[in-house]
Amino acid sequence: MMPAYNAGRTLRMTYEELPKDTVSTVILVDDGSTDATLEVARQLGLQVFVHNRNYGYGANQKTCYTEALRAGADIVVMVHPDYQYDPRLVPQIIEPILQGQADVVLGSRLKSGSPIAQGMPWWKYVANRALTRLENWAFALDLSEYHTGYRAFRREVLEGVNFLLDSDGFIFDQEIIGQAVSAGFRISEIAVPTRYFPEASSASFAASTVYGVKILTMLFWFSLHRLGLRRSRRFDSLRARYTRLT
Repeated sequence: MMPAYNAGRTLRMTYEELPKDTVSTVILVDDGSTDATLEVARQLGLQVFVHNRNYGYGANQKTCYTEALRAGADIVVMVHPDYQYDPRLVPQIIEPILQGQADVVLGSRLKSGSPIAQGMPWWKYVANRALTRLENWAFALDLSEYHTGYRAFRREVLEGVNFLLDSDGFIFDQEIIGQAVSAGFRISEIAVPTRYFPEASSASFAASTVYGVKILTMLFWFSLHRLGLRRSRRFDSLRARYTRLT
């Protein structure tokens, strides 16, 4: 699945490098693009779903996951169409799921050499490391990075968490991980290189600061939920809720 917004200049490059012998279906959700994204997607023969305006990155993913489940996907991989992550690594990112070793796999930029040498701004690297430490503490995990747009989910994860309750913004990426942790799903990671260039999407310093504050807020509510001090429907797994109701 590809959550797209003004990715017309990079979509074709991304699609052409997807391993077609591994990927059975490519779904693109256009979030109100004003460039040639839709034209290119239709030329490539992708399954296209269109938002009538720009609803946000999280809202885009909600449609992506909903349509992927409706299409009968067993494993769903999110590949950004901005060509920042290497689409040729799809077989590697789904391997832990196929082997029964993980339910969610994240593609980590911090396990493949120096992300700063690859072009990541130093302040993003520092913030990434600090937030990752806090998330590891809250989630009781030991991952190298959570802030990646390259990730794979087993179908049961998307059916077992209520991602429709999550934010329509960028914090969606962290909320769905918190939900997966709360539901007891296994999370692992693989190393992925990344590219930084003008056409690739990149949040500004101000937007990144707001994103960081929202992560801290999310971790606060997640911790209260996990300690039983304040229950949250967002972090209550659908499987557990169904069991209680029946």
